Amino acid sequence: MVALLLAAALLPSGWAQVSAGPDGGAVWQGRIPNTAVAWDTRSSAVYLPPGYDPTRRYPVIYLLHGMRGSPSGFWNGLRLARVADGLIAAGKARPFIAVMPVAGPVVHRSAGEWAGVWEDYLVRDVVPWVDAHLPVLPGARNRALEGLSAGGFGAIDIGLRHPGLFGTLGSWGGYFAPVFRDGPFARATSADLAAHDPVLLVRRNAGALRRSGVRFYVSSGGDHAGVLGRWTTAFAAELSALRLGHELWRTSSTRDFWQATLPSALTYAAAAFAA
Repeated sequence: MVALLLAAALLPSGWAQVSAGPDGGAVWQGRIPNTAVAWDTRSSAVYLPPGYDPTRRYPVIYLLHGMRGSPSGFWNGLRLARVADGLIAAGKARPFIAVMPVAGPVVHRSAGEWAGVWEDYLVRDVVPWVDAHLPVLPGARNRALEGLSAGGFGAIDIGLRHPGLFGTLGSWGGYFAPVFRDGPFARATSADLAAHDPVLLVRRNAGALRRSGVRFYVSSGGDHAGVLGRWTTAFAAELSALRLGHELWRTSSTRDFWQATLPSALTYAAAAFAA
């Protein structure tokens, strides 16, 4: 109860608890102001761990939803608070904060990407807002960026395009090139597409990525919604060839894939956080 009162006092007005884990972790929902898309008043979400103490500082895992999708896919669909509480209680992860920003078009919601204004929102608004409003540890080593499907593409792409911001990048059943010509890629030039191609980016920046210790988590549960599982294994092979730290998690079934990959994805991200 004390942790909930402290969380309510620290978060801006308008934030409300929407989910609770078995050990006291909780998800809160509210708006993170968007200067890139000022009309967007949709809610994002934040997970605060068991025993949350605003006098401590915590590492952060940013989670990007798919398109179509929303932050509730994590806290309601995948039961993030239950899974995260369990990992922390079992000693498999140190206490962390998770941030689930909202993004994408409100009409034709499947035709969006974490690029353009939504990339700007994450980098220019969400991360600075978290640093200003929550007790988080500074630096890339204490930030992970992961996502599912289109969010997986966005996590890898954004992380590679903004070196020094995130230390772990994760794609759960995602893709590794702007293969769907939607959102900002609908009329993109070849140069714009190349600038958002994670394969090209890791090849170009492999040395810097090795020196900075950036890590990758990639998982696949087969094909879904036009996304091919072999894209994930091919990207993992690229990472191996470039000697970049990574984990490849696979299952042959798409059934319950997102629930199955979530614990290992969170554990992998948390393993890199500074002690």
